[in-house]
Amino acid sequence: MSASGGSGPLRVLFAGESWIKHTIHMKGFDQFHSTEYEEGAGDFLAALDREGFDVTYVRGHEISSRFPRSARQLDDFDVVVLSDIGSNSFLLPDETFLRSERSTNRLALLRDWTRAGGGLVMIGGYMSFTGFEGKARFGMTPLADVLPVRMLDHDDRIEDPEGVKADFDEPAHAVLGGTPAEWPPLLGYNRVIAKPDATTVARAGDDPLLVVGSAGEGRSVAFTSDLAPHWAPPEFVGWQHYQRLWASILGWAAGSRP
Repeated sequence: MSASGGSGPLRVLFAGESWIKHTIHMKGFDQFHSTEYEEGAGDFLAALDREGFDVTYVRGHEISSRFPRSARQLDDFDVVVLSDIGSNSFLLPDETFLRSERSTNRLALLRDWTRAGGGLVMIGGYMSFTGFEGKARFGMTPLADVLPVRMLDHDDRIEDPEGVKADFDEPAHAVLGGTPAEWPPLLGYNRVIAKPDATTVARAGDDPLLVVGSAGEGRSVAFTSDLAPHWAPPEFVGWQHYQRLWASILGWAAGSRP
C-alpha cells in the first residue's frame, strides 16, 4: 500500500453521503411530485482534494455496480471510508436482490482486506453503525469484526440540538495529527461501545466520539458524529482544522502515521 510505503498520494475509496429525495408538494386541493438528487460530502471531498489525496467517490446508488468485488480491486486503495450508507446497499447487489443470484459479500471482503493491512473508517450518520430505526445494521454484518466499536441492537442516534462538547482521553494521539483537542460543538452522534482493545480518543460524556483500533495487520477508525450537516454544523465544517483533522484520521487508518 502506498501510504504505508510512503510513496505517492493517499488512495481513498469513499462511499456514501448521497441520497435521492422524492417530495410531495401540497397546494390546496392540488399536489405534484418532484425528485432531487443530493450529495452531502462536498466540503469533506474538497478538503481531501486540497491535501492531494487520490479519491474515488462511490455514491450510494452506485455501490452495486462500482464498489469493489475482489481483494485485488480493494488493493487499489489505502483506506476505505463509509459514511451514511447502510449495510443493505452492500449486501443486496442487483444480481442478488433482483435475480436471486449468488454474489460476493462485499462487507466480508472489506473485513478481510482490513485484516490484511487495509485502513477502514466509518463515519456516523442516520445510515451508519446501527442507524435510524436500526436500518443501517452493521452490527449484524462481517464488518463488525474489524470496527473498533460494538454496536447497539436498536436505533443508536443521540440527537443533541443544544450542541455536544467533545472531551479527549488521548489529546496527543497521532490520529488527531496535532489538531487542537477542542472541537466546535456537534449536534448528534451514533451511540456505540468501544471494544476493550480499542482506544477512545474523544468522547461525548460517556459515549465514544472517536475510537481507533487495530484489526489484524490493518487499522480501523470509528468517528461517530458526522462530516457534514446536520450533526456537523457549519461551525465544525468551517473549522480551520477540519481539513487537517480528516487528513490525519485517514492517514492514521492507512498506516502512514504510526
